Amino acid sequence: MSNSNMTDSLGVSIALGMIKTVVCAYDLMTLPIYTVAQQPWQRSQSKNKTRAKPVKDDNCYSEWKRVESPPDHDMLHAETIDSLFVKTCEKYGDRKCLGYRETFGEEDEKQPDGRTFRKLIQGDFKWFTYNEVNQRINDVARGLFLSGLKPGEPVMIFAETRLEWFVSAMAAFRLGASIATLYATLGFEALVHGINETEVSHLITTHDLLPKIKSIVNKLPHLKKIIYIEGVKKPDLSGFGSIELISMTQVEMNGSSTKQNIQFEPRKSDDQAVIMYTSGSTGIPKGVIITHKNILGTMKGFYAVAHGMTTENIYMAYLPLAHVLELAAESFFISVGIPIGYSSPHTMTDKSTAVKKGCKGDAPVLQPTVMAAVPLVLDRIKKAVTENIDAQGPFMKGLFRFALEYKQYWVKNGFQTPLLNKIIFNKIKAMLGGKIQYMVVGSAPLAPDTFDFIRNTLNVILIAGYGLTETAAGGTIMDFDDFSVGRAGPPLYGLSIKLSDWEEGNYHPRDKPNPRGEVIIGGDCVTAGYFKNPTMTEEFYKVEDGKRWFYTGDIGEIYPDGTIKLIDRKKDLVKLQYGEYISLGKVETELKICSIVDNICVYGDSYHDYLIAIVVPNEKGLRNLAKTLNKEHLSHSQLCKDPVMLEVVKKVLTDRAAQVKLNRTERPAKILLVDDEWTPDSGLVTAAMKIRRKNIQERYINEINRMYKTPVSGVQSA
Repeated sequence: MSNSNMTDSLGVSIALGMIKTVVCAYDLMTLPIYTVAQQPWQRSQSKNKTRAKPVKDDNCYSEWKRVESPPDHDMLHAETIDSLFVKTCEKYGDRKCLGYRETFGEEDEKQPDGRTFRKLIQGDFKWFTYNEVNQRINDVARGLFLSGLKPGEPVMIFAETRLEWFVSAMAAFRLGASIATLYATLGFEALVHGINETEVSHLITTHDLLPKIKSIVNKLPHLKKIIYIEGVKKPDLSGFGSIELISMTQVEMNGSSTKQNIQFEPRKSDDQAVIMYTSGSTGIPKGVIITHKNILGTMKGFYAVAHGMTTENIYMAYLPLAHVLELAAESFFISVGIPIGYSSPHTMTDKSTAVKKGCKGDAPVLQPTVMAAVPLVLDRIKKAVTENIDAQGPFMKGLFRFALEYKQYWVKNGFQTPLLNKIIFNKIKAMLGGKIQYMVVGSAPLAPDTFDFIRNTLNVILIAGYGLTETAAGGTIMDFDDFSVGRAGPPLYGLSIKLSDWEEGNYHPRDKPNPRGEVIIGGDCVTAGYFKNPTMTEEFYKVEDGKRWFYTGDIGEIYPDGTIKLIDRKKDLVKLQYGEYISLGKVETELKICSIVDNICVYGDSYHDYLIAIVVPNEKGLRNLAKTLNKEHLSHSQLCKDPVMLEVVKKVLTDRAAQVKLNRTERPAKILLVDDEWTPDSGLVTAAMKIRRKNIQERYINEINRMYKTPVSGVQSA
């Protein structure tokens, strides 16, 4: 180290030492005041709170149920989603309900790296009241009927999350029809499969997805009408053969102007509401039949946790409505008077890809108080914040680390840090509008250090939940006063959870100190089964003791307070050469936190005693490493192949594995750096951004085989 660097380092240490001394003195003077004002013992008491109990105390196989019940609400007595919405409109009629940002134009903006991004010119949020939304639903329902959709039939919705998506679904429910859903990012094969399997005659989509449908139109024999949601540019409507195209605007106008007496057909609780196709992490997506009762069952569970929220809250919707969690969440918020503002991952923040430089993203304009997220989004927020702080030099890096550790210490002891929030963390919170209070994360496990980081830097109540498409997103969710990390909360109100033995993985409900086993979910949220697949339905759905149960394939551990931690998954388990069982998902969850990693898939072979990690490196992180090795002149592809870079990246992963105490056999012995982009279009990740393990292994099988033929000390690239 040069004398200059030593001097700089010493100066940083002295400055940070002085700050820590001042902070320590401040703590000594203000601790009595904070203790009286914040009453930290109340938070400590919540650690010992019983949240769920077994129905039979003396039976380790007993089902567990949540202890507390919610106050009364129309939701608890509703028969269908639409009937609940009609009652909700009577209560909140002139209050704002749904909002979206108007788009006035588009521009192409060239980036420094040569790529071109489409930038939107947007205005403020435009809001519709409950009464206005109700009228629009009525008009669209009548328009759908006039277009030929009949009660009892499904209409396919193939679109990104937006206001018209929700209105279309509610209109189908009001008509007495149902909806089928496909992720907008699904590949052509999955798209053809879903449309043909459901035999829908009507499809609702957006103008920008019309070319995708046009490319497969000759493979869709049942499709008769496409209803498209218009955009700024006029779409090309040619090339669709005999299929009739009509705009959503025209459908709504037809419904509002007709003199025809149209009688809607009321649905019942057990009637089909949705055929929801999974994002397809293993092969072609499966359709799941979801009834009105299933979605309402999950909504009731949400209400038991969030009944204290008020109509002053605002929910920002951007996750796919083709995922049942988002559909249930939006239905829930609407039913308790909380307005929804629609966004997208491309326009959410000031730095999102579709936001023009100098313009504001959706979150700063909307200033939401509530939002949902998936682990990938939160991992990226953490990486972005950390990289930004590190780029500001050693002093800011050290100051931020100290501030974060300081806050984590006091928060765990029941205190809040308002002064620190104002000075440092509110600047990070401003990325999401500055008023965010609640965040819920689901879809996959979130690494504990990311959980703590997000909760403390954004100063939010962060709650994890667990559910599946097959249980209408119902399962578990943390309470607002649960400050633990790494768990997913107790069972939702009205549902039950029990564990069963899994001999192969050596998990048993009789295990000590806590019961472990395959998670089985029972209750109203358990769906009707897989669409046109009775064999698979019989395999995973069971009726036991008069209750319908779903066998999830996930392995859970139930703590004495009734909260559940997901610890493994049957499908992610691999046995290595000497009989060690390794959870690939667990290893990936821990290693993807590394700043050098954008995505990762771990592979294990039963004929070998070690793992391989296939890594999509973070380009900025890789570049920063290259600078330290005087290799900044190499291209991204060359960096992925460079042996020295590979060894350095491998060390980063190995250090992370040691830090989180992964066993020797859980630490990848070799890595494969790839310069491909893992997107839903590539088929390597699902629309929900979960890795498609089988597809990834097939893509890189030659490299994997070559790596297993070389000595363990070697590393490879592609």
